[in-house]
Amino acid sequence: MNAPDLSWTALLPLLVALGTALTVLLADLWSEGPDRESLGWLGVVGLSVLGAVSLLLWNRHELTIAGTLALDRFAVFFDLFFAFSGVFALLLSMAFFEKQVQQVGEFYALLLFSLFGMLAIAATTDLITIFLSLEILSLAAYVLTGIRRDDPRATEGALKYFVVGAFATGFLLLGVACLYGATGTTLLAPLAEALRSGTSRALVLSGVAFLLVGFGFKLAAVPFHLWAPDAYEGAPTPVTAWMAVAVKAAALAGLLRVLSTALDPLAADWKPLVAGLAAVTMTVGNFLALGQTNVKRLLAYSSIAHAGYLLVGVAALESGGGSALLFHLVAYALMNLGAFAVVVALGERGEVLAGFEGVGFRYPLLGAAMSLFLLSLAGIPPLAGFAGKFYLFAAAVRADYVGLAVLGALNSVLSMYYYAGVLVRMYMREGEPEAEIGGPLAVTLWVMGLGTLLLGVFPAAFHRFAELCFSALG
Repeated sequence: MNAPDLSWTALLPLLVALGTALTVLLADLWSEGPDRESLGWLGVVGLSVLGAVSLLLWNRHELTIAGTLALDRFAVFFDLFFAFSGVFALLLSMAFFEKQVQQVGEFYALLLFSLFGMLAIAATTDLITIFLSLEILSLAAYVLTGIRRDDPRATEGALKYFVVGAFATGFLLLGVACLYGATGTTLLAPLAEALRSGTSRALVLSGVAFLLVGFGFKLAAVPFHLWAPDAYEGAPTPVTAWMAVAVKAAALAGLLRVLSTALDPLAADWKPLVAGLAAVTMTVGNFLALGQTNVKRLLAYSSIAHAGYLLVGVAALESGGGSALLFHLVAYALMNLGAFAVVVALGERGEVLAGFEGVGFRYPLLGAAMSLFLLSLAGIPPLAGFAGKFYLFAAAVRADYVGLAVLGALNSVLSMYYYAGVLVRMYMREGEPEAEIGGPLAVTLWVMGLGTLLLGVFPAAFHRFAELCFSALG
């Protein structure tokens, strides 16, 4: 029996991420108290190396480990995305734990292990490897959610996340089993060939439905979203930001690769299902956000609504939806990480709407930054959120989902109501907010703010970049 071909070059991003996580884990053995902030800086250095390595691999295209892992521009896009998001999640974490009595060194290692799982999901071309990568990511995310063991909300959120996640795992595995039973393979490209040659349609469609349910749980799409508000509220704020941005991006990366590579022959069957899921998710997410007084729960429902917007891109995959999705994913990361950075700056008071009263007067720059992020999330021009939604809805129109595009636009208008509630608190109510903005937090706010503005004013160049990355799946 021949050993599978192994390309160390294709594995390099994964090796850098794993090496960084293990180094941080080992360094934790010799660090105590405030010294543990150095673990975060160690992670920042490792992820900066990951970003540089990924850029060097831009023009490489190869498969490794018997064709189960791919190095292509799609994988490189997500390598850069996770490295960028990971750096700022670490900076947020350092700012957050600086104010906490409880110091948890394993926190940084767990965050990096979850990032390793995300990189693997984006690169893998095999259903079993996707399943294993999702489990690596999920196990770390469950522990991160409940890492504040003395907080009952964290325990409740982590427990719900774990139980619902276990169900999602079961559905995903059932989907893999059905597709393997119908085609005899779990590799994405041979699976597509088997589907084109004809096989048991009922078994295949069952597999597709189970896979959509499994990915729907990870995306917090309606009706698989019930874990998200409690998990987001109970988790430390940097973990909430990490789940809202990176975990969602990882699930989308896996879903995009599976649908566009393996299940393309069944596009006529799964596209209406995804379009329906998108419509329900963005509408229910926005309506449930209307009555929230807890900012983390509000942003959780906003995150659910944005999962719906992103699924519009999946439904219109071949009409420019794929590149629009990648564009909006980056825009969403910028404005969401920025909004959560403001919540971290305000401390525990920032977790409720009342904590934002008077922020616009006492901290003008912080108020302006939060306004920028919220207006962008609502889709106000000329910010990044507007450009992202424009590309998504334009793709939906080209794919003959005009009703979906109109519903998306109406949902954006609806979302203004709850985002405006935060702005009213900041500029039309008196209060005595207290904010601490250290170096890592200031850097995060400036980078996210400038990114949100520049991506909205000059969207064309980055949209072209997103097109190049998505075309690697074709």
